[in-house]
Amino acid sequence: MKWFLLVAGGIGIALVQTLAESTAGQTYRVNFTDIDGKELSTADGRITTVVLVSKENVEKAHAVGDRVPDFCLGNSAYRMITVVTFETKHTRPVRNFMTSVMRHRVDSRAKQLQARYDQLKIARNARQDIWVVADFDGAIATQFEAKPDPALFHVFVFGKNGELLKQWNDVPSAEELGDALKQN
Repeated sequence: MKWFLLVAGGIGIALVQTLAESTAGQTYRVNFTDIDGKELSTADGRITTVVLVSKENVEKAHAVGDRVPDFCLGNSAYRMITVVTFETKHTRPVRNFMTSVMRHRVDSRAKQLQARYDQLKIARNARQDIWVVADFDGAIATQFEAKPDPALFHVFVFGKNGELLKQWNDVPSAEELGDALKQN
């Protein structure tokens, strides 16, 4: 009986790993509401980079943001959405508090991005170009066929209609990310 459970468990793990690998060219229409209440989608006519991350890997999401090519900054044809997935359930007051903390951190990050905008002479408020989604119940991770987990980290680049162009399970180089974003 123990042997059967071990084999069945191994098959289950292999199946989960297979599902977590999305297929390039496949269309994914995933809808989000960010921490500021803005409605977003992977299929709304923009080239969208989605970083799906656990709270433990948020620094990796920052690294991806730092590698976004200059031609994407302030350009409404491009967007990067960071989805922070939490493993445990939280009550509404805790969610509200955590969302407030997230907004504060985004405001801080926006000041850093604004310096890059100013250097590139982009006359726009950088805070308007930062989208962060709190995935408190794991529903968004599930749409990406991923499971909330402390090691969760995926980067997806979607075309204008939600077709998956490229994905990584680690931080892509600036060149890799730039090449994927230039495809459209």
